[in-house]
Amino acid sequence: MVADSKCLKLTVICPVFNEEALISIFSERMKQVREQLLPRYEVDLLFTNNASTDGTLKQLREIRDEYPFVYVITLSRNFGYQASLECGLRMAKGDLLAFIDVDCEDPPEMILDFVKLHEDGDYDIVYGERFDREEPALLVWGRKLFYRILKAVADEDVILDMAEFSLITEEVRDAMIEDQTSFPFIRASIGRVGFRRHGIRYKRHRRIAGKTHFRFWDLVYFAIAGILSSSTLFLRLPVQTLFFWLLTVAALAIARVYFDSKWIDAALILVTASYFGAAVSFIAIFTGRTYKNSLGRPNFIINKKLSYMQSE
Repeated sequence: MVADSKCLKLTVICPVFNEEALISIFSERMKQVREQLLPRYEVDLLFTNNASTDGTLKQLREIRDEYPFVYVITLSRNFGYQASLECGLRMAKGDLLAFIDVDCEDPPEMILDFVKLHEDGDYDIVYGERFDREEPALLVWGRKLFYRILKAVADEDVILDMAEFSLITEEVRDAMIEDQTSFPFIRASIGRVGFRRHGIRYKRHRRIAGKTHFRFWDLVYFAIAGILSSSTLFLRLPVQTLFFWLLTVAALAIARVYFDSKWIDAALILVTASYFGAAVSFIAIFTGRTYKNSLGRPNFIINKKLSYMQSE
C-alpha cells in the first residue's frame, strides 16, 4: 500500500548507537505501525546513527535498500543521545514528528494512539507518561524524585514523568529548534514551548535485546546537566541565602566574643569558606555554560558520506 500524495507526512525519529541486535526487530514492528497509518499518512523512519561501531550501520543500509521510506543520518562521532535527538529534530521533514528508541521499551504501537489523540483532540504534543517500569524499585523512585525536583527548581514548565517518547507537530518543532544551547535537553524544551498537550500513561517495557548504554553515572550526569540546563536556581541561591548566612556568621561571631573556643573559630572559617566556595562554583559553572553557548558550535556534525538524507 502506498501513501496518498496529498496526505500528511509523519517522520519517526529513531536515535541509535550500537543497536545491531535490535534494528531488524524494531523495523518490523514499525513497518506494521506504518501500514496501519497508510494511506492517511506518509510515514518515514529517520534513524540518527550516533557513529555506531558495531554492525548497526550495515543493518540500516540493508533496511534502507529494501524500504525507500527509511533514511539514515550518521554523525561524525558519538555526540551523545540528546545531540542525536536534536539532529533528528532539526533535519527531519514532516507535518508530524515522533521520537522513539529502538529498544522497544517504549512500544512502537503506541504511536498509533499518539496519532489518534492528536486527530481527535487537536493536540500539538502527545507524549508517553511513564507510571511504571520493570527495573529496581530504587531506580524507579529515583527517576520520579528527579522529575519532581526538576519541576520544582526549573525556571519554566516541566512535564512530569515524560521522556522523549512523543509526537509533536511541525509548529512545535520549529519553536523548539529556536533554542540555541550547548546542552540540548529535549524533554525540557517540549515543556518550555507550551502548546496544547496530552499524556498517555503506560508501563515501560523491558529492553527486547542487547544491553543498555546508560550506566549509573551516566544517569547522574544526565540528571545534573538536565537541572543546570533548565534552572538558574543555583545561580540565585547565594543571594537568596545571604541573609541566613550573615545571621549564622553573626551568631558565631557573638559567641566568639563570649567564649574562647577554637571550635567556634573553625565553624566561622568553615561557614564562610562554604558560602564563598559554593557561590564561586555556581558562577563558574554557569559562566562556562554561557561561554560554550556563545561559541555557537553545532552540537552534532553529519557524516554525509554515510548518510541517506530525507527527500523533500
